[in-house]
Amino acid sequence: MTLPSARGEVSAALIGVLARRPAQVGARPFDGVDAGAADPYGEDLHLALYLCYELHYRGIGGVDEDWEWDARLLGLRALLEERFLAALRNDVPAAGDLSQVLDELLLEPVDGTGVSYFLRDRAELAHVREYAALRSLYHLKEGDPHAWVIPRLTGRAKAGFVAVEYDEYGGGRAERMHVRLYADLMADLGLDAGYGRYLESGTAELLATVNLMSLLGLHRALRGALVGHFAAVEITSSPGSRRIAQGMKRLGAGPAAVGFYAEHVEADAVHEQVVRREVIGGLLEAEPQLERDVAFGIGATGWLEDRLGDRLLGAWEAGRSALRTPL
Repeated sequence: MTLPSARGEVSAALIGVLARRPAQVGARPFDGVDAGAADPYGEDLHLALYLCYELHYRGIGGVDEDWEWDARLLGLRALLEERFLAALRNDVPAAGDLSQVLDELLLEPVDGTGVSYFLRDRAELAHVREYAALRSLYHLKEGDPHAWVIPRLTGRAKAGFVAVEYDEYGGGRAERMHVRLYADLMADLGLDAGYGRYLESGTAELLATVNLMSLLGLHRALRGALVGHFAAVEITSSPGSRRIAQGMKRLGAGPAAVGFYAEHVEADAVHEQVVRREVIGGLLEAEPQLERDVAFGIGATGWLEDRLGDRLLGAWEAGRSALRTPL
């Protein structure tokens, strides 16, 4: 990944700093940058957060690795995180009983609306390619944001979590890792499978879904919410993946494009039971005070995914590209 174009005051200041070595930058490089006024769901804030977080993954081409834990950068990141998290706590509907929240994840929309239905029934190949390019910003790091919670869990929760993550990493086989399967999907669709290749195309709505995982994973205090996010992803994945696989097959997208989603149909149906009984059950057995946090993680995940779905379907229904920069 290389440094992208800025999308506002905050991301411009951050990119300017990251282009230099830490020793070349003054003690207060972000003075005059009003990060606390940035739109909590906007392009500027989420590009800046994404770049801050990327330093904890594979890094950014041309950016000094010492920036990862630099206090000046962490100070800016904290302001952006506080802005984003406060907005989510205000906007995500309050959850009720956690068992009910988990049961509702299994309910399918009666009117058959949503991105996976569109991709199954009505999409053209161009829509599928846009969707794959956007989702690559998540799927090419797939299990990594969740893995940060492993040392923060104990007992049944940890054992169950690792069992599910083991599948995400191909059961010990590099060619079966889900990031590899997604790269093969992109190749089938004629897309560049380079890590972070489509960052310029990624909208704020998409970046927010990825940033949520990184935010929850990097903060021990948010471990309950990270488990909620993990549960939401695993429990809702199977039926949606089945529909997308059907859409890929209808469009003749190629065996790898179909295979990635077919893999998730079977695997995630099994994961749903492990996550609910062992991961969440084990966590709340050890730390019952985290029940509200788990519910918040589930709610925030669904709320941000709905915003992304609205962005995608709104553009596609209007005959426009859903990307910031079309393929």
